[in-house]
Amino acid sequence: MHTTHTVHEKTKDPFPVSILSLTVGAFAIGMTEFVIMGILPNVSKDLGVSISTAGQLITSYALGVAIGAPIMTILTHRLPQKLLLCLLMGLFILGNGIAVIAPNYDVLMGARLLTALCHGTFFGVGAVIASNLVKPHKRAGAVSIMMAGLTIANIIGVPIGTFVGQHLGWRASFAAIMLMGIIALIGIIIFIPRMRQDEPAGIAKQFKALAQPKLIAVLLACAIGNSSLFTVFTYITPLLEQVTGFHEHSVTWILVLFGIGVTAGNIVGGKLADWKLMPAVIGIFASICVLLTIFTFTVKSPIGAVITIFLWGAASFAVMPGIQVKIMNMAHEAPALASTTNHSAGNLGNAFGAFCGGWVIDRMGLTSLPWVGAILVSIAFLVCLSIYVLERKQEMPVHAGKPL
Repeated sequence: MHTTHTVHEKTKDPFPVSILSLTVGAFAIGMTEFVIMGILPNVSKDLGVSISTAGQLITSYALGVAIGAPIMTILTHRLPQKLLLCLLMGLFILGNGIAVIAPNYDVLMGARLLTALCHGTFFGVGAVIASNLVKPHKRAGAVSIMMAGLTIANIIGVPIGTFVGQHLGWRASFAAIMLMGIIALIGIIIFIPRMRQDEPAGIAKQFKALAQPKLIAVLLACAIGNSSLFTVFTYITPLLEQVTGFHEHSVTWILVLFGIGVTAGNIVGGKLADWKLMPAVIGIFASICVLLTIFTFTVKSPIGAVITIFLWGAASFAVMPGIQVKIMNMAHEAPALASTTNHSAGNLGNAFGAFCGGWVIDRMGLTSLPWVGAILVSIAFLVCLSIYVLERKQEMPVHAGKPL
């Protein structure tokens, strides 16, 4: 006989330890996504392929996330959420295990695509579980705690993984990631409770839930916001070296500072979104626009550039928990699919941003990147502002004066 209580009624602690097991999983996935950038020369040399060919291991991963995540979510939508998380982490461990013993480039590419399939669905389902483990008014904060694993991976995991790869061989990096995956799997098995789930909506209903114009507009804002971030961030190293005048060694520490800003922003953004969801998202997008405009001028000042980069990193990731929760709220019949599709939109935005930044450099030069990024994020700001104004107009006759 089914129990009638919900998880957040059982759990009074605003951030139960179970969320930390999701954070560890997010950390492992963040490492496998980004560590390849630091060990690319080692992979290229060992497997006898060019740097540009080895670079396709990054591109294919992003596309694997963007295309594979919604497909995986649809195929597995009837599985219990805890079982699905365990299967995804098992697949992740297998993919990284294959990478450790990959005899050639093609096998390594296959291993990367296998792990990419786990990425979006893990974050999609993980976000739904995290939000159900806490009281309703703490949902964005819970999602931000889980997502913090991804940002911490950039600060701690990637430098350590790169160090391991450079001193023990690139295969050792994937072995370390596989170990993190095993720890995350154990944590999920022990700490994630079995949650009562309603009968999942059929595929047609789920697609109908996704096909709302407002929800598509929020996904578009997410993609454009990520495009703005990656238009600048993809080329941050040449920008800091050639324009600001930093030495290569200094750039590493600036990127660590950026990562600290990202993590802090992610947590603060979750709290702001729990306080006032759409006003927080709109305000953060506006602040990113202002910071990138300022960066157009401070990029030539070492101190000004470092301060701006820290604040920009914080703001860029502060918006993400709010967007995630907003999308899950709008598609209440398909929260996992909507959440996963959000990651797909984000990854497509990443790819477009990197392409857009290269186009800008070729035609207008490195110094044009910050203001182009500001223009892109202003579009995301206007999209979210329009949605908020529309929702307020729809709500006013029924719930006069009630904040969204």
